[in-house]
Amino acid sequence: MRNSDRLPPRELPKRRSGRHRNPLSFDSWFGTPALIMAVPGTAERAQGVDGESAGARMAELVRAYRPEVTIRYGHTEGGEQTLAEALTDLEDSHERPLAGVVVPLVTAPHAGVSAAVDEAVSRSGANVRVTEGLGPHPMLAEALHLRLAEAGYVRADRMRLISVVARNTTMADGVVVGAVGGEGAVGAAGVTAVLLAARLGLTVLPADLEDEASVGQVVEQLRQGGCRRPVIAPSALGPELPELEAMAVRLGTELGAPLGPDGLLGKIAALRYAEVLNSLGVEQPPTVDELPAPVGSRHRPES
Repeated sequence: MRNSDRLPPRELPKRRSGRHRNPLSFDSWFGTPALIMAVPGTAERAQGVDGESAGARMAELVRAYRPEVTIRYGHTEGGEQTLAEALTDLEDSHERPLAGVVVPLVTAPHAGVSAAVDEAVSRSGANVRVTEGLGPHPMLAEALHLRLAEAGYVRADRMRLISVVARNTTMADGVVVGAVGGEGAVGAAGVTAVLLAARLGLTVLPADLEDEASVGQVVEQLRQGGCRRPVIAPSALGPELPELEAMAVRLGTELGAPLGPDGLLGKIAALRYAEVLNSLGVEQPPTVDELPAPVGSRHRPES
């Protein structure tokens, strides 16, 4: 029988850092502040065809990445299920620096949503930190790709070789990434457009969906480049979008579905939460005196 005293010394768990660290992790001393999602628009507009709220669905998706965190949501407009209500009665503690983290569910800078979030936070007086929106982020391009593929506008897999020829006359040969929220949103959509173009091997350009003339100019630019079947891909959750069907008909383009509640968006929201907590400080490594003493015959004190 082997002497248990000769077992190898116990190895201490090592905290992964740098480029290989899990981006969803955060320093444990922060505790678990609540994660509050700011859903753009009203509760009525955020309701899907199945009657389920976009906020409720997103909460379920985020919970898959942060099961230990209290997750709430509220809408930036209207009088039902408001963000101000979601910010009330947050548990605050001297043992952690924050009571909650607010994640706006917008895919780009949105002045209206930002103002509504700031007002709700100020009115509630809650000890929270507001993150950036969900974009720009590489996973947004992936989510847009999936939406376009589900509608049959593009291939489901990524670009093969250098061919950009559509397989049939129903597939798109050019994409307009539509944004809402102003000039900053269009700039962020430009980043997503570049990433989506790399995935599809097609010409992809950004446009402001709140300015039909601007969208028309972008569509015309695509046509001048040889595009015959352009499609508009709204880069937004959905409740903040204007009515787009009539505009698409007038411009002679196809219209893709908004992103809606999506697992990739849920992962980005969880990432934003972790980013804020990690930005508040870095966990200090234990000192030599704080480390447990090693065991084993090789580490016996001299007698």
